[in-house]
Amino acid sequence: MTGMMDPFTYTFANSSDLKLPVAVKVSRLEGYEKSLPYSTLLKRPDLRHRGSNLSPNSELYITLQPFADSKPLTVHSQTPYKHFKNGRIWNQWLTLPVDYSTLPANTQLAITLWDLSPINPKGGDQGHHIPFGGTTIPLYDDNATLRTGRQKCRVWRHKAADGYSDTTTPWRERKRRGRGGREEETVVVDEKRSRREAELERLVGLMKKHEMGEIPENKWLDQMVFRQIEKLERQSVKDSTRPKHVSTNGNGTADDGHQNGDVAPLCAEGDPDHVDGSFFLYIEFPRFDHPIVFMDHEYPPPPVSTIQTPPSQTTAAVNFKPPPEVQLGPGIHSDAEGTTDTDGGGGDMMRIYDPEVGYADNPAETKHRRLIRGQRSALDRDLKPNPKMRDFLNRVMSYGPTVELSDKEKDEVWRFRHHLTRDKRALTKLVKSVNWLEPAESRQAIASLPKWAEIDVDDALELLGPSVQNPAVRAYAVDRLRKADDEELLLYLLQLVQALKFEPEHAKEDDDTDSSLASFLIARSAANLKLGNFLHWYLMVELDDEAPAQAEKNKRLFARVSYDFMKELEATPEGRARRKVLLRQAEFITVLSKISKEIRDSRGDRLRKIEQLKKMVADPKNDLLTFDPPLPLPLDPDIKITGAISAESNVFKSTLLPLYLSFKTSTPGETYSLIFKTGDDLRQDQLVVQIIALMDRLLRKENLDLKLTPYRILATATLAGTVQFIPSSPISTILSSPKYKGSILGYLRSHNPPATPDSPSVLGVAKEAMETYVKSVAGYCVITYLLGVGDRHLDNLLIAEDGRFFHIDFGYILGRDPKPLAPLMKLSREMVEGMGGSGGEEGSQFEVFRQYCFTAYTTLRRSSSLILNLFALMQDAGIPGLAVVGGGEGGSVGKVEERFKLDVGEAEAVALFGALIEREMGAWGAVVIDRLHGLTQGWRA
Repeated sequence: MTGMMDPFTYTFANSSDLKLPVAVKVSRLEGYEKSLPYSTLLKRPDLRHRGSNLSPNSELYITLQPFADSKPLTVHSQTPYKHFKNGRIWNQWLTLPVDYSTLPANTQLAITLWDLSPINPKGGDQGHHIPFGGTTIPLYDDNATLRTGRQKCRVWRHKAADGYSDTTTPWRERKRRGRGGREEETVVVDEKRSRREAELERLVGLMKKHEMGEIPENKWLDQMVFRQIEKLERQSVKDSTRPKHVSTNGNGTADDGHQNGDVAPLCAEGDPDHVDGSFFLYIEFPRFDHPIVFMDHEYPPPPVSTIQTPPSQTTAAVNFKPPPEVQLGPGIHSDAEGTTDTDGGGGDMMRIYDPEVGYADNPAETKHRRLIRGQRSALDRDLKPNPKMRDFLNRVMSYGPTVELSDKEKDEVWRFRHHLTRDKRALTKLVKSVNWLEPAESRQAIASLPKWAEIDVDDALELLGPSVQNPAVRAYAVDRLRKADDEELLLYLLQLVQALKFEPEHAKEDDDTDSSLASFLIARSAANLKLGNFLHWYLMVELDDEAPAQAEKNKRLFARVSYDFMKELEATPEGRARRKVLLRQAEFITVLSKISKEIRDSRGDRLRKIEQLKKMVADPKNDLLTFDPPLPLPLDPDIKITGAISAESNVFKSTLLPLYLSFKTSTPGETYSLIFKTGDDLRQDQLVVQIIALMDRLLRKENLDLKLTPYRILATATLAGTVQFIPSSPISTILSSPKYKGSILGYLRSHNPPATPDSPSVLGVAKEAMETYVKSVAGYCVITYLLGVGDRHLDNLLIAEDGRFFHIDFGYILGRDPKPLAPLMKLSREMVEGMGGSGGEEGSQFEVFRQYCFTAYTTLRRSSSLILNLFALMQDAGIPGLAVVGGGEGGSVGKVEERFKLDVGEAEAVALFGALIEREMGAWGAVVIDRLHGLTQGWRA
C-alpha cells in the first residue's frame, strides 16, 4: 500500500497492484486404473508401447497455458523431463510470461499431461506425444478472489485441457441437475467410506492452516502426518472409481447416477480410451499476506461540465417541438412472445456508457463551429456588442479561473475577440474558447496576443497551468512575468517551479534549447543571490529520493534545470562565487541533518540529548563554530551567519525532537535563531506561510498593515527543513500563568504598559501594542478561515511581547481537521477578552476588530484569482494535504474558492462573514476541543 493509505487498515489487495508473473507449482499425480485387457491389446498393438501402459510411473510432462473467453492469453509453460521411481511427483514451479495485474477475471489455466507413444493415432507429423489427460481450473473463485494454496484437480483421461469458457475438462465435476433444474445431492450408503472422506477433508483443512503458519511446526511429527494424508488421498482416489451404491435426487427417488446423461460411465467396453480408473493432479498456487481481489481497469468519469443534462419532459414540451415518431426495426423492444413493440413508447432503451463522452467533441458541432468561425473571421474585426451582449460578456469576464465556459460563452468570446483586446481579464477566457487543434483558429488567436492589454500576474500564472499547452501563449505569460521585480517574483517562485512540469514535451527535446519558463527562471535567479538561493533549494526538494509520487520524467526535468542553472552560474565570476555559497549551504544543511538524526536516535532523556547537542555543535569536526567568510543562511540569504552559539542550543520537547540553534550574524551584537527538523514534511507549512506573505503584500498595497508575522520556512528535503524562531508565548502558557492573572490582557499589560501616565493607552495597554494585537488577530482570523486551517488549539496560537498574534503548525488545511466539531474560524473567548470583550464594555476594541476583518476579507476577495491560481499550480506537487482533497470536485482550488463566496455580491459576502464571527465566537465545540487538548498534553507531560 502507498503512504496515502497508512491511516487505514486493509484486509485485501487489488489484483491490479499485483505486478508479479503467474506461477503454479505442479506437485504430483495420484490415480488408479485397471490394466487394458489382452483382447484390446490384440486389436491395438500400438497401445502396448504407450508409456502409461508400460509402467504405472511412466514419464509424463505437463503444459500450462492461460485462457480467457476461449482464447489463449500467452504461450504455454512446460515441465522439464523427470524420471519417476515411486510416483509421478514433480514439485516444480511453472512461471508464465504474464502478470496477475493484466489478467481478466474469467482467466482459466488449461493444464494438460502428455504421454509418450511410438505411434500417434492422428498420424502425420504430430510427434510422439498424446494427451494423457487434462484439467481446467479458473484462476479466480466465484467471489472474484485469487485462488491460493493446494488444489486437487480432476484429470479427464485421454483429453487435452481445452480452456473453453464452457470447458469439457473442468477441474472438479459439476453438480448434476435433476428434473426441474434443481441440484441433486448424492447420499453414500458406505458409512466407512463417508467417514474416511470427512476425515480427509478435515486433515486437508488443517494442513492449509499449517502452511499459513497458523499451526506451530513440528518437523518429525509433520512428516508422519503428511505421509498418512497422502495414503488417505490415494485411497480416496481408488474409492472414486467405485460406483456409488445409492443416490437420491431432489424428489427422493432412487437414481443410478446416469439418468440425465450428465456423467458418462467411466468404462466403455472395448474402448481403449475408457478404462475403469480416476486420476487427480495436485497443484499449488502462491500464497500472499492478504486475499487478492480482482480489480479491473477503471476508466475515469467524463468531465461533469461537458455532460449536458437532458431537459425534463415538462421543459421540453414548453420550449421545443415534440419528438418525431420513430419506427423501430424488427427485434427491437420485442416481448417474450417474439412480437415487436412498434408504438414508439414501450420499453426502456438500454443506456451504454461511452468513454469518449466528455473527452471528444461532437463531430457535427465541431464542423459547425469551424464553418461559423471561418465565415465570420473577416467580419468580426469591427464587431461591437450591444448593451445586452456587453452585460453578457462582463458576466463572463467576472468568472473565476476554475469556471468552465459553455459553448455559447466560448462562441461569443471568440466573436468579440477584437473588441475584448482592451480588457486584460478577457485573454484567459479567449484561451479557453479557442480550439487549439484547429490551425486557422490558433493562428488568429496567437496573432491577437501583441494587441492585448497588459494582463495581471494572476492571469499570467493561469496561462502557465496544465490546461494551456500552446508554446506561444506560455511565452506571452512569461514575458508578463519579466516585468515583475525580484521581490514580487520571489512570492510566486515556489509555484513557478511546479509550473515547469506543464511545459510542452517538444520544448525540451533538444539539448541546446529549453522551455521559455525554465530559461527565464535560470536567467533571473543567476543574477540575484536571493532568487538563486530559493530556486536551488526548491529544485533540491523535487530531486530528493524520498519525494513521494514524483514521476521519473519530472525528476529528469528538474535535474536538467538544476544543471543548466549551475552552468549559468559558472559563466560569470559573480556566478561562480554564488555557486560556492550554495555548495557551502549544502554542507551546512548536511551537518545539521546528521546531528538531528543522531540526537533523535540516541538514548537518554531530553536533558542528556541537550548536552549531547551542545557538544556536537562545539565539536570542531562539524565546522559550526566559525563561518569564514560569513555564510548567507539558506532560510534567509539576507542574514549572514558567522558561527553557532553552542551554549544556547536546545532540544524541543516533541516527538521528532526538533533542534533549536542560535547563530551570530555579521551585524555586531545580533543573533539569529532557527529550528531544524528531520522526519517531518515541511512543504505544506512552507506553502501556507508563502500564501500568508503574499496576502500580507496584497493588504499592504491597499494601505492595510495587519501586523502579520509570516515567519520563514524552508524545506531542504522531503522530510527535513528549517523554521525561523520567533520569541513568543503560546496562549495556553499565558492563561495558566499567575503572573498574567490568566488572561491575554494581563500579558499585554505586563509587557506594554503606558510609557507615562499621559501616554495614549487602551485598557491599560500602550495604544500601539493594543492596535498590533487587534490587527493581527483580525488578519489571522480571515487568512486561516480562507485557507481552512485546522487543528487549532491554544498551543499553536502564539503572542509576541509587542502584541503580535500569529499561528504556527499548518499540518491540516483546506477544511481538514483531526477533531470533530472543529470551528471554521478560531476565535476563542480568551482572544476576544484580550481586546476588551464583545459586550460593549468601555474601551472594547471588538468593533474595531470586526471592521479590520471585513476590510481584509473584501480586499483579499478581490485578489481571489491570484490565490486560486497559486493553489492550482501546487495541486500536483505531491504535498499530502493537497493530495487528500485533490480528488474531490474542484480539488484544493475548490476548497479555497468556496470560502471566498464569489457567487454572491460583496455586501452579502461581508454579511455572511459577520455572521460567521458571531457564531464561532460563542461556539462551545471549540471550548471542548481546547479543554480536551489541554488534558491530553497534561497527561503526556
